[in-house]
Amino acid sequence: MVEKTEPKTLYVSDLDGTLMRNDETLSENTVRIINGLVERGLDFTYATARSVESARPIAGGLKLKLPVVTRNGAVLADNATGKHIRKAVFTDEEVALLKSLLTDIPYCGYVSCFIGEEMIRTTMSGEHTVGLQGYLDYYKGDPTMKYMDSYDEMFCGLPGYVTCIGEKEEIEPIYDRVRAYDCWECIFQKDTYRDEFWLEICPKNCTKAKSLLKLKEDLGYDRLVVFGDSLNDVSMFKIADEAYAVSNARDEVKALATAVIGCNEEDAVAHFLEGRISEWESGTM
Repeated sequence: MVEKTEPKTLYVSDLDGTLMRNDETLSENTVRIINGLVERGLDFTYATARSVESARPIAGGLKLKLPVVTRNGAVLADNATGKHIRKAVFTDEEVALLKSLLTDIPYCGYVSCFIGEEMIRTTMSGEHTVGLQGYLDYYKGDPTMKYMDSYDEMFCGLPGYVTCIGEKEEIEPIYDRVRAYDCWECIFQKDTYRDEFWLEICPKNCTKAKSLLKLKEDLGYDRLVVFGDSLNDVSMFKIADEAYAVSNARDEVKALATAVIGCNEEDAVAHFLEGRISEWESGTM
């Protein structure tokens, strides 16, 4: 067993571009190493911009005992079952404002809405950006991807997340429009794997950092160690006791890192964790 000496530490990794390889999978080696470490007592989870519904087909093989942070902190979920443990949604006033600002999203985006315990993603048929069409093609046949008959219906149930995908010149004007308001969080960045840009809008104070600080407090951890590669990892890098960037990370992330480790194609996070726990067990740390 991993020796439970103080300080009690929570280890958290981003998924895309960090724990995952460039083919959007977890290697068998990473899954094996992390599952073995968790079984020995490592307190590990992941934090991702993905929904748990999108993350589980990739990360479902991880036998995690802790909740996972999804939707950039908007949803805390169970990786084994996909159940939403805690979620944030937009207020009625925020939904009304979003609807007034985002009339072009049937062309470039979708809305993630909660209906009971189910999360659906809503868009409309018609012409789409190349980026959004690629996303829709990837999820063709997915029952949680819904095509609505009207713009208003895209904001059904309890809307909790808005995503726009396209070329920078297509999405940046929308980003400029919504970032003028401080009633939500906005992240605008190039996709990890492709050339298109993503704009993601979620309720205020829903960041990886805020969610991890809450998780750390609730579960009584003394320290937080994180791993990441992209702009949506910046918030958790700033509040962590140790923050490690993979070598393929953006320069802005590397600049905030305690150190830079190997790349996502080399199981860098898993090997780092393996080495860290070996040091604890041998008493060299």
